[in-house]
Amino acid sequence: MFKSGLHDEKSFYSAFIEDLERCQKEVIIESPFITKERMVTLWPVFKKLLSKDIGIYIITRDPKEHCENMGIQSEGEIRRCEIAGIQVLLCVGNHHRKLAILDREILWEGSLNILSQTHSHEIMRRIGSKILTVQMFQFLKLGRYI
Repeated sequence: MFKSGLHDEKSFYSAFIEDLERCQKEVIIESPFITKERMVTLWPVFKKLLSKDIGIYIITRDPKEHCENMGIQSEGEIRRCEIAGIQVLLCVGNHHRKLAILDREILWEGSLNILSQTHSHEIMRRIGSKILTVQMFQFLKLGRYI
C-alpha cells in the first residue's frame, strides 16, 4: 500500500520543502527549466542537505535549447549548483519531465517545473511508496548516472 496526495502550485512548495528537509541520502530532481527566482526559494534547503552530505542530482535541459534569456539564467544557476556540489546532468532533445525522487521512497510527479515555476497553474502528485519510486528510478534508467 502507498500514500498519495495531490498538490497545486500553491501547496506544492511547502510540502516539497518539508520532504526535502527530511531527506537522509539523496535528492533527484528533473526539471527542464531553472530560474534564479525559484532557486532563491530552494537554495537554503539545498545548502542544509549538502552540509549533511546528502547527494543532490538535478536533471535539466541543456541551456543551449532555451531562448537566450532563459538559457543565460539557466546556465548561471547550473554553474552555481555545480560549485556548491550538486551534480547536474544535462539532457538534449526537448527534455520536459517534471519529477523528484527523494531517498528513493517519495516520488513527486506532475506538470510543475520544480526549479522554475512562478505563475502557471499546475498539479503535482506526491506518492509515498518505495516500490513505485524505485520503479520510476529504474524506468528512467537513472542508475547509469546516479
